[in-house]
Amino acid sequence: NLPKQQRERLITAIRLLTDTPRPSGVKKLKGYDDTYRIRIGDYRIIYKIQDQEMFIIILSSIHRKDAY
Repeated sequence: NLPKQQRERLITAIRLLTDTPRPSGVKKLKGYDDTYRIRIGDYRIIYKIQDQEMFIIILSSIHRKDAY
């Protein structure tokens, strides 16, 4: 369970991805097609962009110590 403040930050970041799927600071993951990660504090949101279908698929939101 995430603390409420952290959960709200992650939800806000995910919502912003709908308008800007590749925001400043985004990193493309090596070895994966169209898969990216953004940093939100100590957490990482890992997601895939399907431009043709205009979809963003959230694959994971995890603490950085568990992300790598």
